[in-house]
Amino acid sequence: MALTSDIVATYRGPSKVVSRFLAQGRNEVRALLFLLIAGILMFVASTPYQAREAELDPDIPLLARLYWSAFLYIFILPILLYAFSGVIWILARIARRNVTGYQIRFTLIWALLASTPVLLLMGLTAGFIGPGVQLQAVGFVWIAVFGWFWAAGLLSADGAPE
Repeated sequence: MALTSDIVATYRGPSKVVSRFLAQGRNEVRALLFLLIAGILMFVASTPYQAREAELDPDIPLLARLYWSAFLYIFILPILLYAFSGVIWILARIARRNVTGYQIRFTLIWALLASTPVLLLMGLTAGFIGPGVQLQAVGFVWIAVFGWFWAAGLLSADGAPE
């Protein structure tokens, strides 16, 4: 199935998509690729806001803003996500949950990648409308969608064989 089809299917039933991916076995290359794609899409989502800020505050040029934004989303985000999933794995061990480190990482990465369409909308909102109630509403929708995808993925992974 195409990646975009999987993302659309996640909005209909996130646990089914995650279960299908996890049933294919441990694939760290796929997880890292999905994380890099999510980082690139998050960078693309941030560009309208960066352009707006560069126009409003010309002290920092747009290219510098885009450079540091790309550095954050493509290089720093994977490190932070792997560290965060390690903390969640420790908490899962304390709570005696039957979920592996790979399953935690993959469900977190998939939730991030599958929620990027809402992040793209959030980037457009930040770029065209700017800070305000609209941006907060879209941000809340993104947090809710991301949380829903991650929780559903973790629940489907809990007890699933690796």
